[in-house]
Amino acid sequence: MCGIIAAITKRNITNILINGMKKLEYRGYDSSGLAIIDNQNNIIRIRCVGKVNALIKKINSMKISGNIGVAHTRWATHGKVSTENTHPHISSNIIIVHNGIIENFSILRVFLKKQGYQFYSDTDTEVIAHLLHWEQNKKKYCLKEVIQNSIKKLYGNYSMVVMDKNNPSKLIAIRSGSPLVIGLGIEENFIASDQIALLHVTKRFIYLEEGDIAIIKNNKIDIFNKYNIKINRKEIISTIKYKSIKKGKYHYYMEKEIYEQPYSIQNTLKNRLKDNETIHFDELDLEKDNLLINTEHIHIVACGTSYNAAMVAKYWFESLANIPCDVEIASEFSSRKLVVRKNSLFITLSQSGETADTLSALRYSKNLNYLGNLTICNMEGSSLVKESDCYILTKAGLEIGVASTKSFTTQLTVLLMLIAKIITLKKINDNTSKAIIKTIQNLPQKIQEILKQTQDIKNIAQNLSNKNNILFLGRGDQYPIAIEGALKLKEISYIHAEAYASGELKHGPLALIDENMPVIMIAPKNSLLLKNQQNIKEISARGGIVYILSDQKFDYEDNINIIKLPHIEELIAPICYVVPLQLLAYYIALIKGKNIDQPRNLAKSVTVS
Repeated sequence: MCGIIAAITKRNITNILINGMKKLEYRGYDSSGLAIIDNQNNIIRIRCVGKVNALIKKINSMKISGNIGVAHTRWATHGKVSTENTHPHISSNIIIVHNGIIENFSILRVFLKKQGYQFYSDTDTEVIAHLLHWEQNKKKYCLKEVIQNSIKKLYGNYSMVVMDKNNPSKLIAIRSGSPLVIGLGIEENFIASDQIALLHVTKRFIYLEEGDIAIIKNNKIDIFNKYNIKINRKEIISTIKYKSIKKGKYHYYMEKEIYEQPYSIQNTLKNRLKDNETIHFDELDLEKDNLLINTEHIHIVACGTSYNAAMVAKYWFESLANIPCDVEIASEFSSRKLVVRKNSLFITLSQSGETADTLSALRYSKNLNYLGNLTICNMEGSSLVKESDCYILTKAGLEIGVASTKSFTTQLTVLLMLIAKIITLKKINDNTSKAIIKTIQNLPQKIQEILKQTQDIKNIAQNLSNKNNILFLGRGDQYPIAIEGALKLKEISYIHAEAYASGELKHGPLALIDENMPVIMIAPKNSLLLKNQQNIKEISARGGIVYILSDQKFDYEDNINIIKLPHIEELIAPICYVVPLQLLAYYIALIKGKNIDQPRNLAKSVTVS
């Protein structure tokens, strides 16, 4: 969601801020702006609705220069999309950019109006700016004390960066709820909501932790924890290669990331298959192995695409490891009373590790009687990783497209590996564990084969691009893949799509079937194939047009279309069968001329509840 970038240097920072905002576009946003304090100590603020390129045109028409400034890409929460609601927000000498939501902003707004403050926006962020200014004028506190006093009055998320025209030698950053990372330079320092925004200026980073306040000068950084104790945070060197954030030969990041999946899975597997007989995760020590040995129940919580991966894992945990597994949407988990099963392991799944609902669920779970918690995540320095008892990294590599692809397939790969490890540790069935290890080694090759057979998918995309509604059907562990396929289509093409378990067809969806309602059926050769064939006949008999993903031949009427896939072992079929559905969504959106990497209203990392 919203993106922050700020800098304090001895050179002009305008291009640093612009380039940072361009790097943050993938997060999803509707407007952007920046503010700098120039060499004459004037505040220059430029804001614009729409893409960063529109802002750049405004900036290029002006000659602006300064050594300290903040910038922001906004995803609207409080207030409509407008220039007035775009960050940065100013109250006299105070300038602020903010990620998150202030839940009590309306109460504070009424209070501040009584103090004589005039509001020019509908945002909760302007409330913070005026509150800081009011607190500063009440007593002549230093800016750090002003912020510490003010945030005591805020309820919600308020990760932000503040600068003061009256003291333009420092930035102050506060992390509460949304990620912030400091970039370290030579005689210059930076801060952003994502290290990607700063890779063009530094590889050295410090991640702020929950409750931290950082005072950032061009030659010094002081960090105070939530207890106001000065503390040193670990410096890391980013391993992200700058070229990995470029599209290269591809038109869109999503296309690039679909085609990267064989290599991402290879990276997920690398150094984790011990003698091709056991699974080894460097992230898990002997104590964590004991946690897995004592686990008698799995409870997985996630959002969106990660939730769909969890649904597949439920089938695997129960059928392969004989461990009962429940899966829940993170936003629902924290808002209900639940009964925790005996020796239950709480697992969270997330690409970013910053998903607000998933983080909230993890924190809530710590007050319940779980055996322990584990996160499966792509980002090593993320909040989920830091706050979990243990973690496993998916190692998918950087994913920029809002619609997750390689994150999904690497999550499934890790989950299957985790099951193999649990089976070995519990000594359930060594042959099953070895079969999993042998089979997952074929994953990169199988996906590579699918990626070479795209012409049929392109043809079908042409047929489906003018449809308003599409049904997806799947059985068993392919049912969550049908859900994921429908989600991908909705996300980037804006076509309404629904997914059902194939056996539910007669319980309602069959009423929708006619020549205008295409159906996409996932029907690999497995024990459920005959049941799927019966569903296909039911659809065909009613004039429905069916598109079948399968490794089998189907001899049916003209309204049956086959996307022929190579033979894939049943165990890894869910991971492989999602790939053609990703491609189908991509090509349909491409034909429709949609903004594939930045679909409307969506954000890559959902950091507000």
